This record gives sequence, C-alpha cells and structure tokens, in this order.
Amino acid sequence: MSCSIRDISLAPLGRKRIEWVKSYMPVLAEIGERFRREKPFAGLRVSVCVHLEAKTAYLALLMRDGGAEVAVTGSNPLSTKDDVCAALAEEGINVYAWFGATAEEYHEHIRQTLEFKPHIAIDDGSEFASMLHDEHPEYAENLIGGCEETTTGILKLRARVRNNTLRYPWMAVNDANCKHLFDNRHGTGQSCWDAIMYTTNNMVTGKTVVVAGYGFCSSGIAMRAKGLGANVIVTEVDPFKALEAAMDGFRVMKMDDAAPLGDVFVTATGCRDVIVGRHFEMMKDGAILANSGHFDVEINRPDLEALAVEKTERKPFITGYKMKDGRVINLMAEGRLVNITAGNGHPAEIMDLSFAIQALSAEYLVKHGRGMAPGLYNVPESIDREVAMIKLGAMGLGLDTLTPEQAAYLAAE
Repeated sequence: MSCSIRDISLAPLGRKRIEWVKSYMPVLAEIGERFRREKPFAGLRVSVCVHLEAKTAYLALLMRDGGAEVAVTGSNPLSTKDDVCAALAEEGINVYAWFGATAEEYHEHIRQTLEFKPHIAIDDGSEFASMLHDEHPEYAENLIGGCEETTTGILKLRARVRNNTLRYPWMAVNDANCKHLFDNRHGTGQSCWDAIMYTTNNMVTGKTVVVAGYGFCSSGIAMRAKGLGANVIVTEVDPFKALEAAMDGFRVMKMDDAAPLGDVFVTATGCRDVIVGRHFEMMKDGAILANSGHFDVEINRPDLEALAVEKTERKPFITGYKMKDGRVINLMAEGRLVNITAGNGHPAEIMDLSFAIQALSAEYLVKHGRGMAPGLYNVPESIDREVAMIKLGAMGLGLDTLTPEQAAYLAAE
C-alpha cells in the first residue's frame, strides 16, 4: 500500500463519517454482501477518481470487499475530505489526495492513482480517460474498461467516439436511469441549495435566482429554488429545453437580459463562459455566483478578476470582487462545484443509487469487457432495474406487476 495524504491522525473522524453514510445506503449494503461472498474483483486492481468524501469511501471499500486492490483520488481539489482519506488509508486503500491541492499536486495525484495500472477505472469528469489517452497510455496496459459518473465526462467521451480516439470500453453510468433521473436532478437540486444557504446564511425566499441551463441538473436546481420561494429565471441555448422550462412555469431569457435582475446565479451547463465580463458589468451589488457544473469554467473568473479593483475573502468559500463603481460581486468556491466544495455533496440516499450503478457496471466490465470493442456503452437495463428494485424494497414501497392478459395486450400488434 502507498499513500499521499495530509494527516493519518484524522482517521477516527473519517471512520465516523463513513459509518454514518453507510446507514443510509441500503442498495450498496446488499450488493456488498454479495461481493464479499463472490469476490468478483479478485486479483484485479481498481482505480477510483470521484469526489473523495464519505460516500465515495464506501464505494472504494465495497470494491475492496469484492476482492480488488483499490487506489483512490479526488475529482476536485476542494471536495476532498482529509479525514476520509486518512480512514481509507488505515483500511489498506491506496489514497492519493488532499484538500486544497494545487493544480500540479492534483494532476500528480491522478497520475499516481493510474500508475497503479488498473484493470477497472471508475471516473468522474473524464479525468482518468484524459490522462490515459493523452499523457500516460502505458498505465492502461491492463485496462479492461472504465465507468463514467458525470454528464461532463460523458460529453468528453462522446467527443472521443466521434473522433474515433476512444481506445477502451467505457460504461456511460451517468446515462443510467438510476443515476441521472435521481442524482442529477434531486441530488444536485438539494445539495446545491444546501451549500449556498449554509455558506451564505442568506434567504432564498423572495430572491431572483438565475439558473443557467435546464438539463437534469439545472432543472433540479431551478425546481428547488422555486420550492424555496425564489423567483426563477432560466437561460438556455437549446430551444426544446427552453420551452420545457417555460412550460414548467419559469421565465426564460438570455443571460444578457437576466444579468441585471439576478440576486443569485447558478450555472450547471457543462460548458465554458456561461457568465462572462459583460454580465458582471450589469450585475447588482451583492450578487452571488455559484457553479454546479463539474469544471470551474462556467463562470469566467479571469474576466471577473480583470474587472475587479479589490478582491477579498468575505467568509469561507466566498470571495468578494469589488468593481470600480463600488459594487461587490460574490463568487462561491472559486467557481468550482459548489455542492461539494462548500457543502456535503449529494445526500447519501441518492449516491446509494449512483454508486450501486458504478459497482455493478464495474462488475459487468470484469465479466464482459475483454470481449467489448472500444466505445461508449449504455448500462444494461438489467443492472438499472436491479438497483431500482433493491431501492424500492429498502424504502418499503410496493410495485404492481402485469397480469398475463395485460402483458399480452401490450404486446399485441
């Protein structure tokens, strides 16, 4: 075992965090019981690059219990929890991460996790895929395939498919129903506002909230803001999503028109330069900016810094930028993923579904990946359905079944 972590003495607190989330992740618990019996990853190495906090730690321990040797790193330098890293190290997991890593340290942590030469890669934001393809293809000599967690990562993998440069089988975990229908919408919606409200200690009720995008993540953010009493504006580039937002009761306009109106701005588009210099010049004094997209490119921080005459840390995870006319624009978490940088990330019950899909997709690759051509693959419906059924059972919910007559009726031509 090898590690690059901040402080091993933090392990007791990390263990408590992990034990807490395990209490609310029954799907992983059931899968874990089978993994401990069957050891589907025996003799294999698994590398994990996901936001390194308690829920991810449970996934890493599950893979270990399934027989794997595991190496983990974080997918964002401000979302890593040092106490969780310490707890995993004490459990024999190879850990390469610490909170607040510089760009160089963060890159090195990813490299160290891949130097492990994994058979299975569990990825978030295509961090592993990018390094394996563009920098260190030698680390992929044992690679059977990978599993991608996020919308942003899927977009990058699809680009590789279009350019015929994807060299390995990769499972589109984000596109599974048990991931994007719940994690993206309900997980992002709740965790985003948890982080904003806790960090700012401000009301949402009565505020004008501008949400950039209306995909699964951003629609969840808009829905939660509306439920909290905000007046919500949505900006979009897709006409169908814009119509959906309008018919869901939201005002839809260009960011140029929304910029002077918003009290709080939240981006979740997966694209760069959603809010740029001309928008900052129009914003109200005291406007709050937060990003829920994977990378810190949606709010153009260089533009903001170029316009500012003064920059101060107003409180943890909030930087104030004073404009020439005296207005102050507040940027949360350096424009990084606010949900987990300034908050606790998605609820455990939500990540129970997402990480169950990850675990079973990894097992699927072990069984079938060596016979799969390079490409981006949907998670099999049988895996998606299995996770949903376990979750329903854990929640004590019933499900009707079709009678033979109903099945025949639906199948009739």
